Amino acid sequence: MRVTLNGAETETSACTAFDLRTGDEGAIVILNGYQITSDRVLNEGDQVCIIKKGTMPDRGELEAMMAARHTPGVHERMKSGRVAIAGLGGLGSHVAVFLARMGVGELLLVDFDIVEPSNLNRQHYMIAHLSMPKTQALKSQIMGINPYIRVMTRDVRVTAGNAASVFAGWPIVVEAFDDPAAKAELVEALLAGGGTKIVAASGLAGLGDANDIQTRNRLSNLYICGDLESEAGEGTGLMAPRVAVCAGHQANMAVRLLMGLE
Repeated sequence: MRVTLNGAETETSACTAFDLRTGDEGAIVILNGYQITSDRVLNEGDQVCIIKKGTMPDRGELEAMMAARHTPGVHERMKSGRVAIAGLGGLGSHVAVFLARMGVGELLLVDFDIVEPSNLNRQHYMIAHLSMPKTQALKSQIMGINPYIRVMTRDVRVTAGNAASVFAGWPIVVEAFDDPAAKAELVEALLAGGGTKIVAASGLAGLGDANDIQTRNRLSNLYICGDLESEAGEGTGLMAPRVAVCAGHQANMAVRLLMGLE
């Protein structure tokens, strides 16, 4: 019978999914998008991925594995997707990693700052990244997750005057700035140009109920994630759990936009 094995159509005499492991009993088997722990009879046209633990697959195998783990049709849309991220702090650094794990084909990372010790409480960096430009520190992490993603970087402070040119041609921009004024300037500049879909954030500080963080469609091309109320200030810090929840909302909205689910 013919099945798709690690992304390639294959003629096989195997009767079951586990028979395709060819001696590697510890390999993970994904059958039609679901990891199986007990053997299954193969049927014509089944999609099977065999993942050998501890080894790096080639590009085709990795993409086949990601496609198998995602809902059918999702990976191809992610692979052709393009998302820019403005600001690589607590929100942007996590958003970038989430999108990399989804297999988004092209990412633009924009930030002017370096990694410093105060970033380690909530941002996706480690001690080894201290003093590195955030763009390069984050790009190195993404390459460690999926080396086949195209990652571009801009070490620049985004202003109302340069926002349109920095993000020209990018259909989706994730706004992830700390400063409210900078947030407003970016959103205003990109909305004025028309066409760009913006996923912004507002209200994620403190230790309030994570369920208060939501995604709202405020304008035709503007989505805002957060509770819209919780500002950072004395006694109300920016801490990892709530920041990551909001970043997850932003990444999820970006993925929905790539899938045409507005």
